[in-house]
Amino acid sequence: MNTINLIKMNLAALCCVALLFPTAAAAQNKEQKRIKASTQVLSGFGKMKESIPSRLLELTEGVVIVPKLINAGFVIGGKRGRGIAMVKRADGSWSNPVFVTITGGSVGLQAGVQSTELVLVFTHANSLTDIKKSSFTLGGDLSIAAGPLGRSSAVNTDYKLDAEVYSYSRSKGLFAGLSVNGASLEIDAAANAAVYGKDMDVAEIFASGGDPDDEIGELKAALTKMK
Repeated sequence: MNTINLIKMNLAALCCVALLFPTAAAAQNKEQKRIKASTQVLSGFGKMKESIPSRLLELTEGVVIVPKLINAGFVIGGKRGRGIAMVKRADGSWSNPVFVTITGGSVGLQAGVQSTELVLVFTHANSLTDIKKSSFTLGGDLSIAAGPLGRSSAVNTDYKLDAEVYSYSRSKGLFAGLSVNGASLEIDAAANAAVYGKDMDVAEIFASGGDPDDEIGELKAALTKMK
């Protein structure tokens, strides 16, 4: 009888481990998909003729990439997306990604549902490194503008790059009145813990060296190619 009870207890323990492990693995796999999707967004933007000007890319010290920003509404709208943030280091290399979310609402002429690939270009790295565990509002705490388009020298020379953040998007679906002005950018603590562990905070992730996995290495390579 004792042997049977022991077997039952061992089986129960194994079942608990089996249930917990897929949950942790699934969480990490979800974030790896977010990284892959972000790499695809950068690759897609890099192939566009009317894309981010070379001059702005030279000044860029940080980026936020949101592979799927969902906008929905009729007169009163809302937006929600999950993405990654990266900063440029002193040697010109890119940091490991910190996972973020973007949320916001808007009132105005708008109708429909839209899925948007969003890239936010930051001219100062400390705009992202200072976020730490809190959040900031685009257009409130930081000035944001629609980014200039085109690789040509005329665009690069004539446009005044005096905003702190520039937004670029590629949309799928139907929508009118898209704007990230007033949206809140926050740290996705659960996603960061799933990939890096609970002991690493945002500053440590930005400062950490090496590529934790192949997906992050490919993301950095795609970002470097956009110069």
